[in-house]
Amino acid sequence: MSLKPKVALSQDFLIQLSKLPSNVHSKVMKWAIQFQSDPTSPGINYENINSARDSNLKSVRLDRDWRGIVFKPSSGDVYVLLYVDHHDDAYRWAENRRLSINPVTGAMQLVVIERQAEPEAPPLQDRPKLAPPSPPAAVAAPPVYATLSDRELVSLGVPEELLSEVREICGEQELDTLQPRLPVEAYEGLFLVAAGDSVSQVLSERETRVDKKVDTSDFAAALATPESQARFVVVNDDESMMAIMNAPLEQWRVFLHPTQHKLASGDRSGPVRILGGAGTGKTVLAMHRAKWLAESRTPAGKKVLFTTFTRNLASDIEQNLRTLCGPSTMEKLEVRNLDSWVHGFMRSRKLEHRIVYGRRDDPARQAWQKALAVRDTKLELTEEFYEQELEQVVLAQGITTLEEYKVARRTGRAGVLSRSKREAVWPVFEEYRGQLASRKLKEVDDAYREVAALLADSQADGQYSAIVVDETQDLGPQALKLLRALIAPGPNDLFFVGDGHQRIYSRNRAAMSRCGIDIRGRARKLYLNYRTTDEIRRQAVALLEGCEVDDLDEGHDEVRRYRSLSHGPTPEVLTVKGLEGAAAAATRFIKELRAEWSGESAPSVCVIAATEKQREALASQLQGAGLNGVTISAESNHADARDVVHFATMHRAKGLEFDAVVVVAPDDFLGVPEETVNQRKLLYVALTRAKRAALLIRLK
Repeated sequence: MSLKPKVALSQDFLIQLSKLPSNVHSKVMKWAIQFQSDPTSPGINYENINSARDSNLKSVRLDRDWRGIVFKPSSGDVYVLLYVDHHDDAYRWAENRRLSINPVTGAMQLVVIERQAEPEAPPLQDRPKLAPPSPPAAVAAPPVYATLSDRELVSLGVPEELLSEVREICGEQELDTLQPRLPVEAYEGLFLVAAGDSVSQVLSERETRVDKKVDTSDFAAALATPESQARFVVVNDDESMMAIMNAPLEQWRVFLHPTQHKLASGDRSGPVRILGGAGTGKTVLAMHRAKWLAESRTPAGKKVLFTTFTRNLASDIEQNLRTLCGPSTMEKLEVRNLDSWVHGFMRSRKLEHRIVYGRRDDPARQAWQKALAVRDTKLELTEEFYEQELEQVVLAQGITTLEEYKVARRTGRAGVLSRSKREAVWPVFEEYRGQLASRKLKEVDDAYREVAALLADSQADGQYSAIVVDETQDLGPQALKLLRALIAPGPNDLFFVGDGHQRIYSRNRAAMSRCGIDIRGRARKLYLNYRTTDEIRRQAVALLEGCEVDDLDEGHDEVRRYRSLSHGPTPEVLTVKGLEGAAAAATRFIKELRAEWSGESAPSVCVIAATEKQREALASQLQGAGLNGVTISAESNHADARDVVHFATMHRAKGLEFDAVVVVAPDDFLGVPEETVNQRKLLYVALTRAKRAALLIRLK
């Protein structure tokens, strides 16, 4: 019995499908399901495209006006739906494209080949008169990739058809000009080499083998490569075809960048840490990793724990996982923010203490004031000093005795405290904990530390097969130690994603190695930004100039290798006086944006402020100007709300994304970099929530 032919959909096909009118969409759906069932059916009339560069690209009639472009090889049993459009537009799209297999990586690549038209000589009377010789032009920059062999360029993902054009690139701007025609892995490899990496370093990071023999006619084998799966998906039945085509905009569910694909699957010998700037797909990668672990490495009776810092993000992730995973997979996944998990554990053990988060509200504030009453006034230390010393040294390091405090590291804390001064300071912290205990309260870091100790003492085999952690930079040392205690060291145990540029809780800086988490040899980075235009990314990165950023493990991170795949207008930066001026500027920006996008669905917009008070004031004024709005709170981000303006604080907007954002920031957020690191990181997070447009308002 002969095997059924393979049918695949290209990313271009799904993107184009999402733009079709609903009546055409339904026709394409009906035809595609029949096509998937039997692409060799006599009822499918494949027509040659005479002007096409690739003779394997065929036209198929969907109705009187619409045509599909299909890859139908002269031999083999792979059929690929590549594109759909009006008759003439579909033919024009197909004319200069070729589907081929990279002879080094084995990946299937759809290459755009531009026709080079010979310029016509102008009539004699139109020819310019000879001008006097001009001064010598400045020496042009040398080609960037002149020293690389053809094989090295192809191993990075460059199609053979584009080798000559790549060799002419002399700078970043020329590479970005060619980017739309390059496979994503080729663009990434080329800019990493331009930034100073070697070809072997790039291939090692990707875990790409280039020593295998590649059959450039075997499209079935090519479809199995991670590079191919970044842009093509095989559909095996009507159900999967309908599921993908009914949600074509949710590309993250179907397509992963090759690096993401390789990191999401496969066994790892121990903890893994993935770094990536805003918009690089860290959360998407974490969700696919959790799915793979649940389906492939989780026995009956155990689960994969997916955790993060805030309740909003955990809720968002759980909703997205339900669209990615079937019911049987979801049964093996537990999604909870870490505080919620600790609270549930304490209740299950009948521990009576309630967790407090900071010392702003009663009764924790009362306990703190009583503790400050016992301080030694001769030291002349401020209340702020005691609070920061408690958070950044005592609680963060899990210090419980004076002897431990005497020898504690105070990295990042101003001033030197002698042992005698530490003896004088310690009673405040001891009193505070005593006051909390009398009220049956416990600081969150102390709760983490004590729960970790209980887990270590229980010596149970654990309820989790693996733990996946999002937004790792927001977790402090005690949180990381708790996660280490939650699962025994071993293959596939811990998988962390994070970004030090987005750490907006300064007290939570932690080194993974000091928390018992060894990531040596298992640390990777994501460089491509899929969310934010390069113009917005550059504006956001500029805010961090002069700010030191760590890599979550006592090293340093940098941003010069990050790139965005999309482009748009440069964000506007305005300086205004007062919230009324900010509200007027925001209203004008949003109304102009909606007018520009009148032919598309209404853009999602969020106005992001530094404080709740400013957020509420802006919401009131914009709604008074006729813009309906909803507020993003700890309970809900109103992700389903349409045709409204969202309002959020910078902290609450974290992890979300919108077509456009308006960020309103006090002018002092942009003071001396060393003194405004935390505020600048907040601005970085807020600006990078935008996908296509942004306005930054500096508030005088």
